[in-house]
Order: sequence, then structure tokens, then C-alpha cells
Amino acid sequence: MGKVTGFLEIDRHERKYKPAADRVRNFKEFVIPLGDQQTQEQAARCMDCGIPFCHTGCPVNNQIPDWNDLVYNSNWLEASQNLHSTNNFPEFTGRICPAPCEASCTLNIEDEPVTIKTIECAVVDKAWKEGWIQPHINEIKTGKKIAIIGSGPSGLAAAQQLARQGHYIDLYEKNSKAGGLLRYGIPDFKMEKHLIDRRVYQMEQEGVNFHYNKNVGFDINIKELLDDYDALILTGGSEKPRDLPIPGRDLDGVHYAMDFLPSQNRIVSSEISEYDRKISANGKRVAVIGGGDTGSDCIGTSFRQGAISVTQLEIMPEPPENENKGLSWPHWPLKMRTSSSQAEGAVRDFSIMTESFLGQDGKLTGLNCINVDQSLKKIVNSNFEIEADLVLLAMGFVHPLHEGLLSNLDIKLTDRGNVDANDIDYKTNKDKIFVAGDMRRGQSLVVWAIREGRQVAHSVDKYLMGQTKLPR
Repeated sequence: MGKVTGFLEIDRHERKYKPAADRVRNFKEFVIPLGDQQTQEQAARCMDCGIPFCHTGCPVNNQIPDWNDLVYNSNWLEASQNLHSTNNFPEFTGRICPAPCEASCTLNIEDEPVTIKTIECAVVDKAWKEGWIQPHINEIKTGKKIAIIGSGPSGLAAAQQLARQGHYIDLYEKNSKAGGLLRYGIPDFKMEKHLIDRRVYQMEQEGVNFHYNKNVGFDINIKELLDDYDALILTGGSEKPRDLPIPGRDLDGVHYAMDFLPSQNRIVSSEISEYDRKISANGKRVAVIGGGDTGSDCIGTSFRQGAISVTQLEIMPEPPENENKGLSWPHWPLKMRTSSSQAEGAVRDFSIMTESFLGQDGKLTGLNCINVDQSLKKIVNSNFEIEADLVLLAMGFVHPLHEGLLSNLDIKLTDRGNVDANDIDYKTNKDKIFVAGDMRRGQSLVVWAIREGRQVAHSVDKYLMGQTKLPR
């Protein structure tokens, strides 16, 4: 795999970022790719480790050692074909996936894993540049009609897989463009949206029919869809945000992260104008509650909008700088990570609980906080205040929206409020209805959404045709 002695001879080199002072001036991507030669050198580091634990870490079952070897030997076209055999959208994962494959890499035992994510992104970007990625059009049609509700990464993956089998696919999306949280949650500085647009064009050529501004359950009667289609796939995501019902929650200036991030994306894509912006961080002291990826996206967006300061509060204890490899590897470790947005100047504080929001004349002025111990119990006499004009709640999502679509279906839900189905056949308790992605598993990563989209496509094709050639 790669060069036999590559991991001994070649140091790990990752993609670089443009300086923070430059990148916060706009919403464009700021990662500086490696050149072809450097990428091949990094691929050469993939060692013949016997058991490729990177397979354990990768939800879509990427054949990582195989395409690393192909890149090392300058066979970029076959590397692209191999990569696309397991992942419909590697340009998405190559930009926003946290790369659990690298955590599982054997070389990560020495904190020097192969730059798998960088190589993956380089392969697919080169494939697009060279014109190798073309529509896969099946001239033989099955006559089967499938409706997919939700055009996030799970819905897109399912739609593409099934269209390539010759099925008739209608994909319904409540927003004006496809992509789900890829388009309306992930900021453009992490992934520019023309990457989604060209995939949508490819899928349209393959036979996927996109229906925008169609909120099934409100604009369209779901029971009518059941009569019109041979199968329905629910891929609506997990959109119900976790709230913080404490005193002052109704003050002007306290907002959900997902009321803040999508508007900026729509401004960048010219769906709305600056004058339509309802929430702005410009000139404000911002507090972000929640230490995950969404909180990080709020930080980067706030700085680009002109925030005076950004403080990120996390209720959990500060993680260790380095993990204990003997206990964690090859699994995803708990350790301190600093995102590019956090590195742009945010203040991060751990073991902090917000007890109330402070305000004057109905407007937010600050937060009343208290320190907590490792068991999340309040520490006596540790209260303090933080000045803030804008608070963004980024504490995750609890389950999919139940109103409209799910409530009209009377479909079985889990104790956590997700749609109940296993990850073998993805069938719900309702005949003809399948579910995949965050709507089934709860909030997760784009790579898991793609995996479930591909697997539900396998299940639906087998359900309709009695057999399937689609991979799981």
C-alpha cells in the first residue's frame, strides 16, 4: 500500500489555511490544497499495516489503502473510480468530514496518521477538473416510482443510487435549493455551494426530478404520495433544536444557531439580500452556547459579519490535550480540538452552565453563568456574568420535526423522537415507507448520512425488484 518505506521516509504534511486576518474578510473557502506531487508523497505514507483499521473508522467503507496506492502510482482516474464506488460525494466529505478514518489509521498511534481526508479531496477535485465525472444514465427503466422527501446528503445519495438503477425518482425539498444542512447549515467558508450545484446537475442528467419549495405534510398531502409511488424514503434530517428554557430566554438577542446560519448562506447565494437579514453579529459581543461543530460555525460566521468578540461556552469539562492511545485507538478519541473558526480569535470556556439571560428593556445584555464540576453539579459561589448582545444556542438537535409530515403519517417513533427503523432494511412500520439519515439515527455526520442513503437505496431496490446489485 503506497510506498513500503514511505511512512519512515516522508513526514506528514497537511493542507494549509490562508491567514485568519485574510480569510475572515469573506465567505470563501480558505484551504490551500497540496499539489499533485505532494499529495502523491502523502499517499506513499500509507503502510502495509496488515489490518487497515481506517476501514473501521470510515462509515462509507472507503477502500482507503487501495486509492492511496493508486494515487502514489499516478493512477488518478482509477483512484477516482475506486473512491466513487463507495462514496457518492467525496468532495463533501473531503471538506467537512472530521475524518474518523485518520483517527483509526495505524500511524495515528504515533500522532502521524496518513492525510486521508486531504488525499480524498484532491482525488475528487482532480476528477472534476479533468472531466472524468459524468452522469451515469441507465437507458433501461424499471417503471417503478420512488418519492424521496428531503434533499440532504442522505436523500441525495439515495436518489442517485436509485436513479442509476433505472427507477423514476422524485425528490421533494421544502427549501428553494437542494442540499439540506450542507447548503443551509454549513457555512460557505467550509464548503462553497457550487459543489452541490454541479452534483445536482449531474443527478438531473441521471433522471432525478427535483421539486423545490415543496414542504411535504403542509404543501403536499403525504397520503396522496403514498397512492402515487411504489416506495417513499424519508430523509428529512434532525431539525428540532435543543432549547435552553431559563429566565430571560425570550429576550431580544437570544436565537437558535439554525436561525442564524442559514440566513447568511442565503445572502451569499443571493437567495435573499442583506436587507432581509434578521440576525446579525456585526458590532456585537457574541456568546455561543455549545462546543460542537455548529457552535464553531457560528463563531466563524460571527467574525465574518463583524463581531467585536466571540465567547464559546461548553458545559462539559475541558478535554485532555492528547488521548491515551492504549485506551482509545482505533476509535474516535476524546481530546482537545481547535477548529479553524475557533482559531480566529474566539474565547473558549469549559464547565460552564448558563443560569439565566440578562437584559434591559427587553434586550439581551449578558449571561449569568456558574461553574460546574465533572458531574455537572454547580460549584457554590462560582457565579459570574458575561456581557453579550447576541446569544446563539448551538446545543444540538433532539429529533426530526414531527409537525406536518410525521404527525400526518402516524408513524412509529423511538423514545428519542426519531423515526423507528433498523439499519438493515430501513423499513418503518408503515408499508412502502423507508427512512434514513439523521431522521432515523439522530443528528450525526455527513459521512453517516451518505452511508445510510446508499444502504436505504439498496433496501428499496431489493424491495421493489426482488433483488439488487447495489452495494450496501
